[in-house]
Amino acid sequence: MKSKITFLFLAITASCFSLTAQKNKKGWEDLLDKDLSKWDIFIGVPHTTVNLEGYEKGDGKHGTPVGLNKDPLQIFSVSDENILKVTGEIYGGLSTKKEYKNYHLIFDVKWGTKQWEPRLKDKRDSGVLYHAQEPHGQFWNVWMKAPEMQVQETDCGDFFPLAGVSMQIRATKRSENGKEFWFYDPKGELKTFKTGASGRCRRMKNSENPHGEWSRLELICIGNKAYHIVNGTVVMALENSMEYNKEDVASPLTKGKIQFQSEAAEVFYKNIKIKSISKLPKKFAKQLK
Repeated sequence: MKSKITFLFLAITASCFSLTAQKNKKGWEDLLDKDLSKWDIFIGVPHTTVNLEGYEKGDGKHGTPVGLNKDPLQIFSVSDENILKVTGEIYGGLSTKKEYKNYHLIFDVKWGTKQWEPRLKDKRDSGVLYHAQEPHGQFWNVWMKAPEMQVQETDCGDFFPLAGVSMQIRATKRSENGKEFWFYDPKGELKTFKTGASGRCRRMKNSENPHGEWSRLELICIGNKAYHIVNGTVVMALENSMEYNKEDVASPLTKGKIQFQSEAAEVFYKNIKIKSISKLPKKFAKQLK
């Protein structure tokens, strides 16, 4: 009898654990697979230093891009462990085939060791574009029109507006390393950051893990608002997302594709998952009060 009771207890415990695991996964869509079946690849202009025959080369920004779903050097690949490797050797973009709105995106990121021209001596760099609008190649002949959540050493969570977009951010100007920048500040003035020379806004603080360790980044988009989150800390809150046409007329930008960048540095991504949401989770909302 005792053995039967023990078996029943273990069975119930296992069942409860299974239900809990399923509940925790509910709503999340895993975006990575070995074949990158949910993604398109667009490769930009190879730098003159790249060992690649049969394609026009340039400074990495100007010239003829390799193009859509052509990746002769495997800039983007997925390992057997379901880890996305981005070599960075040529500027490129890995973009979802689907458009998304009102979502919570999570991913883990870790830097590799290799760097390439034209950023051989700069910080290791990548980035995630959201609400991205086709066609490809609107920015530096490679990336789409989009707001960007920066993925760069010590700067994860910065904002850049690419190819004709803007967002409003509460910010304060302060100095860092002898230069003045706008930094996200929940108590600062509401300022519009638009594509152009002064379009960048810095994250509130550096919340990344040391080089060589994985950091968990999260992007939440709800309506015309967005939140950049690094290792559980909301490092920037953005609002009033807009895009501009050729006449510089603005319209709301609340949905689009998601694009991961290859930008002259080796970087690894894993656990790229997304789910639909309608409100900001409490653990993040309380940080904004």
